[in-house]
Amino acid sequence: MKEGVRSSNESRWCATGLFPVRIGIAPSCDFFVDDRGYPFFWLADTVWSAFTNADFPEWEEYLEYRQKQGFNVLQINILPQHDASESDFEIFPFQKTADGRFDYSTFNEEYFRRVEKMLGMAKERGFIPALVVLWSNYVGGTWLSRLRPQDVIPFPQAMRYVEYVVEAFRKFHPVYIIGGDTDLESQEAVEYYLGALETIKTRDPQALTTIHLLGPAEPRYHLPEEIVNSPHLDFYMYQSGHGFDWVENPVALAQQFYRLPVKRPIVNGEPCYEGIGHERGRYGAADVRRAIWRSLLSGAKAGVTYGAHGIWSWHKRGKKWGVSWEGIVDFRYPFDWRTALRFRGAWDVAFCRFVFEAFDLFDIEPEEGSIGQNQWIRIATGKDKIVVYFPYAADVAIEKDLGEYRQFFLIDLEERVVAKPVLKYSNGKWQVAMSDFNSDALLIGRK
Repeated sequence: MKEGVRSSNESRWCATGLFPVRIGIAPSCDFFVDDRGYPFFWLADTVWSAFTNADFPEWEEYLEYRQKQGFNVLQINILPQHDASESDFEIFPFQKTADGRFDYSTFNEEYFRRVEKMLGMAKERGFIPALVVLWSNYVGGTWLSRLRPQDVIPFPQAMRYVEYVVEAFRKFHPVYIIGGDTDLESQEAVEYYLGALETIKTRDPQALTTIHLLGPAEPRYHLPEEIVNSPHLDFYMYQSGHGFDWVENPVALAQQFYRLPVKRPIVNGEPCYEGIGHERGRYGAADVRRAIWRSLLSGAKAGVTYGAHGIWSWHKRGKKWGVSWEGIVDFRYPFDWRTALRFRGAWDVAFCRFVFEAFDLFDIEPEEGSIGQNQWIRIATGKDKIVVYFPYAADVAIEKDLGEYRQFFLIDLEERVVAKPVLKYSNGKWQVAMSDFNSDALLIGRK
């Protein structure tokens, strides 16, 4: 473990009741720490539409369940989500004009008091709020603003809104996600987000900031040099996305951010949501595990974000859903939020945090060239450990000296059980024998 950071083995999976007030960046600049100096694994849930759709009893029920699972971050949109499900009540952050549009010069104090109450409830249960400040439909020059030009907040009013948000919510020590589903193809959009970053850091210098990027249709990213080099950006967040053919994005995007000239923690902020539709069906728990573990071992080790199709839009059975992506991806109708809340994949993602902390994997770095041509398998090494992810049962040859490791664990990630692996040395390579697990698995070796 890096100097100045306490080992995660000193901390607890089941906390003593003390929750971090805020989080910061480790001296190594590739993972988070809490305010006591312990490594902090970002285990977030996607609840974009909570502020507009969840009532207080529902919110309490949700928080209690996710707290039991070990989630510690909630990613929420401050402004109404353009593709949220229909809500039981109408409450908005701005007053409306006669034609039904938002008057961005007049804040609705009732809405923000409601948000404050919900944030207070979340903080009492130990969650770090990660608040999206300006989803891309509210920012000029983005792909979504071209589809919804009526949503765009003029730049001066947008900066005034950002100031208002920081003053209202900084007492909760949130992380600020300055954009959502954002492309940065225009200079206009870049200026909006640079302005938001500077405004936030001026008024809340200790707060962490990032930007949630649009999921690409092919493995690439677009983060302009001005934002990469901004002293106000604290960590990278990419979206590997939901399209069936985008299976390489968790790895390809992690690697691209890992190679950027400015080193920062990296989080896959939107892998495939459990239950969301694609061209051949819906994603299940195994798909989610595959996306997150391949991200973690490819450079995006600061944590993961989980999403359930029905939670992010806060959907209730019988209500309308506010999105149609015909011709792009058929996401299919969401589940009721209470059904989605209990998807088994959330437990798998929570188990991921447990493994990371129990084996103190915060110092791992991705390895290339140690697994031949099989890019589905990922490998990472730390000072005294090696981690290999197998997406399916298979015999695997590893071109690394496994003889220097004294102890091995093979973890069935579907059943969450541990076995002793069978290892053999032959023809200059170490062979990991195919396990009896008919699922994905994790091999961990310790010196």
